[in-house]
Order: sequence, then C-alpha cells, then structure tokens
Amino acid sequence: MLKTQEELLNVLKQNNIEYINHEHPAVFTVEEADQQHEGIDGVHSKNLFFKDKKKNMFLVVTLCDKSIKIKEVAKKIGAKSMSFGKPELLAQVLGVIPGAVTPFAVINTGDHKIKVVLDEEMMKSDLLNFHPLENTATTTISSKDLIKFMEYCNQDFEVIRL
Repeated sequence: MLKTQEELLNVLKQNNIEYINHEHPAVFTVEEADQQHEGIDGVHSKNLFFKDKKKNMFLVVTLCDKSIKIKEVAKKIGAKSMSFGKPELLAQVLGVIPGAVTPFAVINTGDHKIKVVLDEEMMKSDLLNFHPLENTATTTISSKDLIKFMEYCNQDFEVIRL
C-alpha cells in the first residue's frame, strides 16, 4: 500500500528523525520549486528517475542547481543506455508523480528493486530538502537522518561524486 505524506511524516517521527515540513503551492520543476525556497534552510535537490536497457531502475539525487550529463552518470553508476523512466513506471515503482520525485519515495518500492544514488557534494550539507511524496510541500531533514531513513526502508544506496 502506497504511503501518503502524513504516513511518511509519522514514520519519520516514529524513527526519531527530526524534520520540518513546509507547505507551499504545487511545483513541477526545479525552477518552480526555486520560487518556494525562501525561509527554508538547507540545500535543495533534484531527483531523477532513470531506467536502463537492462530494465534496472535508478533514483539519482543531487543538488538542484547541478548540471547532470546522463551518459556520465550512467558510466559512474554502471547503467547501460540509461534514460528517464516513464511516469507510469515512476508511479508504479515509487508511488509519486513527476514533480514529486523524492528519496522519501523508497518507502513505496515494495518488491521493486531500485538503486539510489546520492550525490556526495549534497550529502556534505547538514540540512537537505525533499518533497514528502507530494509536490505541495518541502521537508527538511539532516543528511545523517536521510541515511537513517534509507536504512529503515532497507534501501541500498550509494554516495558518489556526480
């Protein structure tokens, strides 16, 4: 069963993961999200859902203003002919819509196998910001608590320099 924003925030609370949730109008792009960042401490993210020709799936999480070259990222993470995953696959695997992609969505993966890649530069920041499964809010947590959340979800992840 897919989790809602409220259920996600309850999981954070139950696992002693401190967070601040900031409600805002729906945003669908990094540019739209930039307009909602005022007063929110920490770095903001760009979350990219990919699949490769072998049907492996990847969630790449980096800084919102970082330029990403898909071929270079694919080489670093061992993907073959990587491309963006279709919205239907995104909904099926992570339970979110385009514009709401977030590392918090690993709570919804169930039996789906996905490789999560966290940008080393982003993870050096004390506070990180992600959508809480919906694009009408931004949730701030610490980088160490993001790792704690990944572990709670039994999600493998890799921290690499993108």
